Amino acid sequence: MTSSDPSEKLSAGLYIVATSIGNLGDMTLRAIDILKRCDVVACEDTRVTGKLLKLLGISARLRRYDDHASEGDRAQLLATMQGSAVALVSDAGMPLISDPGYRLVRDAKDAGIAVTVAPGASAPLAALALSGLPNDRFLFAGFLPSKDKARTDTLTGLETIPATLIFFDTAPRLLKSLAAIAAKMPGREVSVARELTKLHEECRTGSPEELIAHYTAHPPKGEIVLLIGPPPERAPDPDAAEDMLRELLETEKPSQAAAKVAKATGLDRKALYARAMELRAR
Repeated sequence: MTSSDPSEKLSAGLYIVATSIGNLGDMTLRAIDILKRCDVVACEDTRVTGKLLKLLGISARLRRYDDHASEGDRAQLLATMQGSAVALVSDAGMPLISDPGYRLVRDAKDAGIAVTVAPGASAPLAALALSGLPNDRFLFAGFLPSKDKARTDTLTGLETIPATLIFFDTAPRLLKSLAAIAAKMPGREVSVARELTKLHEECRTGSPEELIAHYTAHPPKGEIVLLIGPPPERAPDPDAAEDMLRELLETEKPSQAAAKVAKATGLDRKALYARAMELRAR
């Protein structure tokens, strides 16, 4: 849908465009090109996006599209896309990440309107990269609830997931969130990332108690991404492993039984084989 020729008009359709999350340099060349050449920019807050575009030297027609947008607002934008290029941006970062834009994208696709994406900066992924927490599997769960019970219920529902958990949070609620994590997920490693890509960027990792102590002494400011490391792996139970060996030895060779138990428990296969031979000799 996009062309490298800056004088060429963009094709009609919806362009999902990532903006900066702090540093103006987060903007990609493609994002700037689309914002320069689109007909309309749909945004959460015209003041925020207007300031960004002014810094980039871009003049564009802005149209508000946020949590309070009605079906009528969405229908108007869809009608505009039939013959014009509409860029969808959020206040910061990648659109549709914890914002209402997915409805617009879904309806555009259902209507046969061309949709493309200009990806870029994303606070959850930037925080994950900085945190040092395991990143082979992660779950982004949006904002932690502000109410105590809802916050605890959310953590309860996610506590057994074997992945790093990523949340948005606010500075005034951070200490309560850390206290809830300490109570519900004791022993878990936690990271607090704030002011990402800005001058005072910080990512602090430690136990919930350590972070509570730090942020009690140094009240946080700015936008926050809160990450919780995955639950610790359970240590293998030697007694259970021996029970498995005994059962398998009724039908399997010691080497086969040891291999199966090692795979199931993570215990050393050679040690299990030695134990299997002892059991067989009895």
